[in-house]
Amino acid sequence: MISIPTALQLQQAGLTWHTAAHDFFAIPNSDLDERVFVITDMMAELTVLKGWPAITFNGAVEWALDYILQMEAVWLPREDQLRTAVAERTAAFHLEYQGHYECTVIHHDTPHTFTAATAEEAYAAALLFLLRP
Repeated sequence: MISIPTALQLQQAGLTWHTAAHDFFAIPNSDLDERVFVITDMMAELTVLKGWPAITFNGAVEWALDYILQMEAVWLPREDQLRTAVAERTAAFHLEYQGHYECTVIHHDTPHTFTAATAEEAYAAALLFLLRP
């Protein structure tokens, strides 16, 4: 998963979030800064009922926020979403692992390589480059 600072940079660079089920997001500049949320159809949690492990389904959670505006949240795209976003902006790119991840994109016939500890962060760095004018 990409870091919240990287996600904020992508948001500021103009990456558009079209919300979908199973998207991850955070709420920066709040008391929930380090919490990661996921968009789901129904809340499920693990609990113990009558001494047995159980999965319970809840329509609402008591401590849940009433709502937040999407502009108050920051999307934390998954690796597949980052890869798709890179592919939408360049025809030629590849990812390699050599003790670290390297995402190379061809932009105006010139290769540009972005190195990171995770595949997600390497794709995000390449995407930031492609989003900037």
